[in-house]
Formats: sequence, C-alpha cells, structure tokens
Amino acid sequence: MKRLSLKMSAMALAVLVLAGVSAQGATKHKKKKSYDLSANPLAGVNSKQPDKELYDKAMQALKRGRYDVARLDLQTMLNTYPESEYRMRAKLAVGDTWFKEGGEAAYTQAEAEYKDFITFFPNAPEAAEAQMKVADIYYQQMEKPDRDHLNAQQAELEYRNMINQFPDSTLVPRAKQKLRDVQEVLGERETQIGLYYLSRDNYPASIARLQTVVDTFPLYSKSDQALLGIGDAYAGEAHAFMSAPGISGAVRERMRAIYQDRAAAAYAKVITRYPMAPHVEDARDRLVAMNRPVPEPTAESVAENDAEERSRQAIHFTDKTLGMIKHGPTVVEAVHVGDPSLDDPKRTLAPDIAKDNFAIFTTAINAGKPVVAAGTATPTGPDQPPRTDQPSTAPLQLQPPSGGTGVSAEIVSAPSTAAAADPNAVVKAVGPADTSLPAVEKPAEAPDQVNEVKSGSTPAQAAADAKKKKPKADLSDESSSKKKKKKGLSKLNPF
Repeated sequence: MKRLSLKMSAMALAVLVLAGVSAQGATKHKKKKSYDLSANPLAGVNSKQPDKELYDKAMQALKRGRYDVARLDLQTMLNTYPESEYRMRAKLAVGDTWFKEGGEAAYTQAEAEYKDFITFFPNAPEAAEAQMKVADIYYQQMEKPDRDHLNAQQAELEYRNMINQFPDSTLVPRAKQKLRDVQEVLGERETQIGLYYLSRDNYPASIARLQTVVDTFPLYSKSDQALLGIGDAYAGEAHAFMSAPGISGAVRERMRAIYQDRAAAAYAKVITRYPMAPHVEDARDRLVAMNRPVPEPTAESVAENDAEERSRQAIHFTDKTLGMIKHGPTVVEAVHVGDPSLDDPKRTLAPDIAKDNFAIFTTAINAGKPVVAAGTATPTGPDQPPRTDQPSTAPLQLQPPSGGTGVSAEIVSAPSTAAAADPNAVVKAVGPADTSLPAVEKPAEAPDQVNEVKSGSTPAQAAADAKKKKPKADLSDESSSKKKKKKGLSKLNPF
C-alpha cells in the first residue's frame, strides 16, 4: 500500500513537471511568433508575410523541379502584391524557372524574362545577374568547333555586354572566364578552317582565317600554331611564284623576297609573343632554314606566356571520351589568366588578301622602271615618232559674230599688184593684173505674157471649144447575143 502511494505521488509529480515544461514551451513559442512578425523582412528573418510565403513556396517548387507550379506562385505574388519588396527577386525567379527547365523554347522565354527585368530595373544589382544569365543561355547551347557557331558568337557578345555595362559587379570575374572559354571555341573553329585551306594550297583564304585568330583571340591555346600557319602560307606563295611560267626572273625574285619577309615576320612573332608554346622550336627551325635572324623574347613575354600555359589544363583520356558523348565543346584548354579581348576588330577577309597580292605583284613588275610623267611623249619604236595619251592642242576656232546667226564667211582677196610686182619675190605672180571682181549683173527682164485666147470669145467658150466630144463607136459589126437571132433548139435556151 505504501509502495502504491509512492508510485502515485511520483506520477503526479511527473505530470506537474510535464505540464510546466509544456506551458513554458507555449510561452516561448508565443514570443518567437511575435519576433517573426518583425517589420524588417529583408534582414534575414523568417517572415510570415503573405508575399514572402508565396515566394518561399515558389522557391521550394523550383528546387524540386516543379517549374510550372513555381511560375504560377510567382505570378500570383507579382499580381497580388505589386509593391512587395520581393518583386525584383520574384521577376528574376520567373526567368530562372524557364532557364532550369531547358529546351529551345524555354530558353527563348527565359531570355525574354531577363531582358524585361533589365529594362524595368536597369540600376538594380540584380540587373548584372540577369545579363549574366542571358549569356549563360547561349553558353549552354554552344556546339562543338566543327558545328554551328552562331550560339558561340552570341554568347561572346552577351558576355562582352555584361562586362562593359556592369564593370563593378561581383560577377565580372566569372563572366571573363566564360568569355575565355567561348573565345577558345571560336579560335579553334577558325584555326581548323585556316589549316584546311592551307592543306589545299588556298593561301589567301588560309591567311585570312589564321590572321583573324591572331588579331581577335590572343589568348587562344593554339595561337602559335596559327602564326606558324600564316608563315607557311606566305612561304607557299613565294614557292608558287618561283615556279609560275611566263614571269621574268627579276619579278620572281622580288615576289619571293616580299613573301619571305612576311613569312619570317610571322615566325618571329611566335618566338617573341609565345616563347613557352609548343611550336616555338618549329618557328626557330624555319627561320634558320631561311637564313634569317632568330629573335630573342623579352623577360616580360616569357613570364606572361608561362603564366598562360600553366593556367591551362591538360586534356586527358576521360576529357576526350566525354567530349565525344556530350553535346557541348570541351574547354579545358582555355586559359584562366589575362584579360580577354572585349572589342572585336575587323575581320581579315580573303578578297582583301587577294587585293594585297595583286598590289605586291604590280609593285614587283614596276620596280626599276623609270617613272613617266603624265602628258609626256613616249617613243613607240626606234624609228617612230613619239606618242602620248593626252589629246593634242585644238586649233584656233572662229568665234561667231555677236548678234548674228553664228555662220560667217570671209572673202580672201588675191595679193595686190604692188606685192605681185615685187622684183625680189622668188615666185612670180601668175594671172591678170586686174584682180578686182566684176560688178554684179541684174537679172534679165521677163518677156511679156502672151494671151492665147482669141479675141471675141470668152474664156468659158474657149474652154468648151477645147473640150471636144468623142464620136460614138459603131457597134453594128460586133456580135451580140441580144441582136443575133437564135435558130433551132437554141431558141429554147433562155441564156
């Protein structure tokens, strides 16, 4: 009995203790609820305001991959609470739902949402994030270097816009690295095309492609190979002119010297700009074979290129295998130091290289020839008079008299008698002494008109007499079916 009472008292004590703990917990919970209803929801406090609850619900749906539910909650929040302090993040999150959903149509919708956000909130810190995500859209759709390059070009443009428009953003370092990756892909594409043209002996097209790589993408991992290809293309043009028929030896030597100078300049740039690159020794060997001096790189160039080469990652077997499977390109060789080019220079085109070659050929042909001034006579042969392309001086032209019709004549008279009778003249004048012109004669008078009408008759009567009537023809002798009598059976024929 005593034990039972002790158990009962212990149980009552436990109930009292649990009741006190629950009451204390309820009191603490009430205090926490009042603390959550703070007036500063952006200070990192879990707010229970309706707009914040909708935003948190949309973020949870976005995290779980329920993109349509997340968009519905975000649009409800924006329409219901247009003055909410979460409206900028909510509008940006609408674009995130399309971006994470993926696909061409979803990417298009995401880009439109991000562009609208930049339009409505251009000075907000989130505008840089929106521009960064626009560039990431095209980065996600990049193809391999040997495929369509339009997405890579657009990604390069968007990353450049982000860096130029928001230079103070904390996302600039990431944007620069993405831009280096994109330029690695574009440089690889241009280099492959240029080397293909070089293998087909299409030197102008090869030089145009490789020169574009050198000018536009200086941080490309194979820029030394591009410069080496430029030198080989110029050397190939020199060899082609040396074996071309119909060209004089002097012109060939001049063309060979010009193209070899350009090839040597390209080889020298490999050594001075990329002294730690893999193809430096090839450039040295070519300069030695051409009997040209080999330049020495500066210490600054060596340090700069060494930092670039150390920042690259080597391609392993796994990278090559994954590159064959995945959709996008492999950018592990992209540099991680240095500033990428933010301004796209003018591309070098093959027609420009062809015009340059024609100018070089013209210079080589005209070298050593005397310069002929314009308008001077040049002989056409040893025994022929000089010829000029300029028109000859026109003779003196007669001016029309003022106030006339523009047509005039001048009578040139013979020399006078005194000049003809000159005793010192070598040629004596022949002709009459009197050289004056005769007087102009009057025209002869017309004879009187003779009237052929006889007197005593009127003109009408004369005209009637002149018109005589013709005698009628005698048709009696002619046969006629009307006058000839019919005989026999012919009487029955009415015709």
